[in-house]
Amino acid sequence: MKPCCARAAVTIGLVILDAHTHVFPPLVASDRDAYLAADATFAELYASPEAKLASAVDLLRSMDEAKIDASIALGFAWTGAETCRLHNDYLLEAASASHGRIVAFPTLPLSAGADAVEAEARRCAAAGARGFGELRPDNLGFDLTGLGGDHLAHLAAELDSVLLFHVSEPAGHAYPGKQGGNLKDFATFVAAHPEVKVIGAHWAGGLPFYATMPEVKAAFAHVRVDTAATSLLYDDTIYSRVTKLTGAELVLFGSDYPLLSQSRSRRRIEASSLDPATLSLVLGDNAAAFLHVP
Repeated sequence: MKPCCARAAVTIGLVILDAHTHVFPPLVASDRDAYLAADATFAELYASPEAKLASAVDLLRSMDEAKIDASIALGFAWTGAETCRLHNDYLLEAASASHGRIVAFPTLPLSAGADAVEAEARRCAAAGARGFGELRPDNLGFDLTGLGGDHLAHLAAELDSVLLFHVSEPAGHAYPGKQGGNLKDFATFVAAHPEVKVIGAHWAGGLPFYATMPEVKAAFAHVRVDTAATSLLYDDTIYSRVTKLTGAELVLFGSDYPLLSQSRSRRRIEASSLDPATLSLVLGDNAAAFLHVP
């Protein structure tokens, strides 16, 4: 697999890193109906013909158009371990072929037991994975606050891997895929495991709004939040509100491509009230530092 286009020029000195994108193996796209029938979570999110399935080539093309240096490509919460591995292999291959532009975050078979989770985590880490996501424990019957969560945290810390979780807002409108990781369990997990680096997707389900509580504020020493799907959830004041509550260093630009356009998602942040220094942190510097990406 080779990048589809030459690398787009970017503003000198400004790193742009999209911390939340999704790509799927071509086999899943070509045999979509079979995967819809086999996996309830996939069906919930992708049964609509309007729900896009992007490939790694599509992502690279989008990155060129949006002038994005690198993107984290996330796995999916597949019920079947075999499908999980198929998807992970595709992500790892795409990352290897992209010369650093795609950062692989394979998923983990959370419903298959601790041994299967550990084996797949070690296999993917050895192949270059920088983290694991988008993890949806509720969809897979995984107890994030129990022994399974403890094992996952210790494993991630040992492998120096970041865990990216889907986190649902406890309020607001319903939408396909909202449930998958609840805010209470996520907050309990990150408080119990300061040894592991964690990203909470979709503004961590609103966790930053509790940052005036000392124990929540303390958790942000090892937790980051991404901005994926912001335009579907919040108004534009969220950028300034959260950066003031938690500090700008904790916010990572994420588009949720292909659900939302990378170009439009980037423009929306750039049009916010953030000052240039904060904008640079959010658009890429924070993620690069957190993931140790050159």
